[in-house]
Formats: sequence, structure tokens, C-alpha cells
Amino acid sequence: MMGNVALPVMVRTRVEREDNAIFYIPEIVGHWNPYVEREINWHMYEAIRRLVKQQHKEQDVKQFAEMISTYEIKTNERNVLSVTFENYAYAEDFAHGLTLMDALTFDVMTGKRYELGDLFKPHANYVEVLTKHVNEQIKERDIPTFEEKVNVSPNQPFYLADVSLVLFYPLYAITPYYYGIPRFPISVFDLQSIVDEKSPLGRMLAT
Repeated sequence: MMGNVALPVMVRTRVEREDNAIFYIPEIVGHWNPYVEREINWHMYEAIRRLVKQQHKEQDVKQFAEMISTYEIKTNERNVLSVTFENYAYAEDFAHGLTLMDALTFDVMTGKRYELGDLFKPHANYVEVLTKHVNEQIKERDIPTFEEKVNVSPNQPFYLADVSLVLFYPLYAITPYYYGIPRFPISVFDLQSIVDEKSPLGRMLAT
């Protein structure tokens, strides 16, 4: 890497097949640090395998009629890589398939994987702030929820997209199945006072 230029990392797709399943697996390539490259790729592969195990647990079946695992790159800039993973599986005799989702956010310079709390200043009341934003969106967007108030957990699943922090919930967690996976984008500028400037979210604030 030359100077202070933070270029996107190169990502390729590796395809694996087994039985009735197909997996599209992201891998960064050509990284200047082989250790960081291996670390990030290992975490992404493990995320995919965890979703497979979760499918078997959720649907309580050994064999699926169909399974497909895909990914989307949400951020690949300023030395930040944020990726979502979705796994769809359908088992015979079930009314419909089930989609599971996970996401990972990395510092591509160090390989560090970030949890939600890592994005904010120490002792910031980020759970309270994010809960307020989520419930405001539920009301504004007229989202059908099981409970009157939806809570955000300290380790809520998230990804970064452009200048937004996007929180999401699993199917059935807070909304009926027909609504899909509920997602709540929150502008980084609305969180500026509590964001850790050195975190991936803080980098999105830089001009």
C-alpha cells in the first residue's frame, strides 16, 4: 500500500457444492499481509458454516431439498470491509424455506473483527440510543411487530453501508415471517456524538 491511500481490497468468489447445497464464499486476495488475509477469510468461511449448522438446528432436519449460501459486500472502503451472509434452505414437507442472515465487519489493515460496542466511545449509552432509533423507525415505517417496544442488544447484528449503521433481526424475532428480515439503517451523522472516531463507523464520518 502506497502512502495513505486506502484502496478497496480485492474479493473473489469461491464456489463449493455438496449434496443439494451450493455455497458462494467470499475471499480477499492479494492482500499485502498474508496473516490478515487468512484471518479475514477464515472468519467469513466460519460465518457461512455457522449458518449451515443453525439451519439444521432451526428446522431439525438432516437433509435439505435445497440450500444456497450467498453474500453481499456492503462496505469496501477506508480500510473497512463489511459483508452480509444469507443462507436459504428448504426442507421437504415444510410450508416454506428459511433464510438466515449474519454479517461481519473488519479492519482490513489489522484483520480485527468488530462487535457493535466497538463502534462507540467507552461508556457511551449506545444501546439506549440505538433502541430509540429503531423504535422510531418502526412507528414511522408502520412495521408490524410482536411487542410494543423492540430492544437492541449490546451485540446486535449489524453491517455498515455507505454512511449508515444497519441493524437487523432474524426472521420471527420481532416481526411475522411475511415481513422478511427487518433492517434499520441509521445515519452515522445521527450517532456522531457517541461514535468512536477510530472505529470503522468513525471513519465514515471523515471527509
